[in-house]
Amino acid sequence: MRLGETLSAAAHALPRLWRGACGAIVLADVVWSVKPLAAGTAGLIWAACALASTLVLAGALARIAITDDLAGARRLGLGPVGLQFGRPEVRLLGAGLLCAVFLAMILSVVALVLLAVFGMAELNAQAIEMRQWGAVGPAWKLILLAVVTAFALFAVVAFAVRLSLFAPATIGRGQMVSLQSMSIARGGFWPLLVGLVLTAAPKIALVLLWGAGLLSGTAGWIVFAVVLTGLQAPLTMAFVGAAYRRLEPAPPR
Repeated sequence: MRLGETLSAAAHALPRLWRGACGAIVLADVVWSVKPLAAGTAGLIWAACALASTLVLAGALARIAITDDLAGARRLGLGPVGLQFGRPEVRLLGAGLLCAVFLAMILSVVALVLLAVFGMAELNAQAIEMRQWGAVGPAWKLILLAVVTAFALFAVVAFAVRLSLFAPATIGRGQMVSLQSMSIARGGFWPLLVGLVLTAAPKIALVLLWGAGLLSGTAGWIVFAVVLTGLQAPLTMAFVGAAYRRLEPAPPR
């Protein structure tokens, strides 16, 4: 898997994803945009609608991303303007939940390990509370803790990257694929990591704008919803779909 070729393929597929899944994009955008208006019982109804619209969007984008044209995507069950809900969407839900549970377990283990390591380091808690960083502990100990923390966080990122192909793999194989996606990603970890970071540019820009106070309130939320559903989701799926096709060009059905 070559990063440049995969990114180029994703860029060429992006217009096709927008065209074939325009209805799903609009649906998800509208549902997620009304989140600030949902409260109480309406919030529960919104949550169900948000989940369903997200699955519809993911299913449409994944079908288009792993095929050469819209005709091929329709053979995999793509509905008119990307509106469909069937067994593949249910499989996506199951695979996503399994991946989420697995990552939650990894995060818990990493958190416990870091807690134990920091506890054994015997740092000066009072100095930390008073923000007297020079008195927290020896420099070598702080550097060692920073290195251990960086490795622990990288381990979590590595698992997340290797699980990133679960959606196109679930649609491509016609069965629920969760942890098995790690074997598909074997040999393409670094291109996947760099590509996911590059294609996350819209989301990163939104976070920076929010942190700078340029996006806030209901209007900011709507901008988030529009960009994430209309740009970030198709861009990410185009990339992981292109990566999946290169790492498993002839998926079993």
